[in-house]
Formats: sequence, C-alpha cells, structure tokens
Amino acid sequence: MRAKITYLVTAAVLVFYFVLAGSRGVLLLEQGTWITVTMGVAVLILPLIGIWFLWANTRFVTKANKLAAELDAEGGLPVDELVRGAGGRIDRDSADAVFARRKEETEDAPDDWRCWFRLAIAYQDARDTPRARKAMQRAIALHENKPAGV
Repeated sequence: MRAKITYLVTAAVLVFYFVLAGSRGVLLLEQGTWITVTMGVAVLILPLIGIWFLWANTRFVTKANKLAAELDAEGGLPVDELVRGAGGRIDRDSADAVFARRKEETEDAPDDWRCWFRLAIAYQDARDTPRARKAMQRAIALHENKPAGV
C-alpha cells in the first residue's frame, strides 16, 4: 500500500509539473516571435514526453499487478525462499540459485506467461531490473494473446 501511495503522490507532482511547464510553453507561443515560438514548442515537448512516459509506466504496472492477482488466485505466485542477510538484503548466491530454476522452468515452457512472470521476479531479486522488465513485458504479451476461454 505504501508503494501505491508513493506512486500516486509522485504521479500527481509530475502532472502538476507538466501542467506548469505546458502553461509556460503556451505563454511563449502566444508571444508570437520566432524565438519564443521555437522555445515554446521545445518547452511543450518535454511535458508531452513526460506524460507519455508516466502513462506507459502506469499501464505496465497495472497489467503486471493484474497478472500477479491472477497468479495469486491460482496459487502460482512464487514462494519467497531467498536467504537474506542481517539487514534484510537478498543473498546473491540464493537469488542466483532461484534464478537458475526459474530460467530452466521458462525454457521448458516458453509460451507460458506464468513462467515468464516468475522469471521476471527472479531477475528482480537478482537485481537485474532491465531484464526483469523485459521478462514481465513478455509475460504480459503472452497473457494478452491467450486464446479465448483459457
């Protein structure tokens, strides 16, 4: 719940910033000189990129959470079997061992979104966020393309 509140507060601050920057861009456009119009367009591009980025990430998180809820309802979420140090940090060897199992599981069933979801979690536990995101995107794509009635 704490993560959701943090995300919502951050998103609200970003939207406020985008509106503020966008209004400044519009003011520059209204001046009508070639330099202010050029600067106004440049100022408007940044909030547009930011809005797209926020929208894409929100959509990704929403879909990943939907998959997590579905997997939880099936009883298929991975059990946390990782060894942790005194500070609560995940032991690297433990994460690597779980990752190896998840990778093998995914290689055995490459079209199963559940395997890709669990692999994404293993990547995240191994502190490989880019690959975790790609694995989760693969899980989402496989889930969305599943046949009707499954």
